[in-house]
Amino acid sequence: MDKKGVKWLTVGASGDNVLGGGKRSPLPWSGEDVFVGVHERQLDPKGRLALPATFRPRLEPRCYLAFGQDKCVDVLTAEAFDQVVQETLNKVRSGEINRNQQRALAANTVEVSIDAQGRINIEEKLREYAGLSLNSKVIVAGSFDRVEIWDPTRHQRITDAGTQQIAGDSK
Repeated sequence: MDKKGVKWLTVGASGDNVLGGGKRSPLPWSGEDVFVGVHERQLDPKGRLALPATFRPRLEPRCYLAFGQDKCVDVLTAEAFDQVVQETLNKVRSGEINRNQQRALAANTVEVSIDAQGRINIEEKLREYAGLSLNSKVIVAGSFDRVEIWDPTRHQRITDAGTQQIAGDSK
């Protein structure tokens, strides 16, 4: 763990992860369910977004859109969303978060289907939350267990900060 309590994950050659003292445990998702890479896309006039072809098979036929951290839109597989629900309920029960956060997440999450052209519709409340405009460029980025949809300027700022932290230039 680092000084902020974040656990770093080391992946061994067998695909197992190693947390701390060499203890091995299976990854919570299979290697083919990992989302990586950055893609520039355009929101159309109706709020539709064409997902990158490499992401589609893991998200089809339906996925969930939710408020993400740092004001992005999270795109989650049905399985990943089930995990988020369970984790959220456990955090409410333990007092880590309050019911208002649970309610906000539930009220602002939508289930969407991917159309024949590989597009999803991003509802207005999600676009507003993430600062996305119709007919504008967006960034679709893999974040291992989910896909994130970003305003390009915000994504660049967040990525630059993360790159500086990786390089040891913490700010």
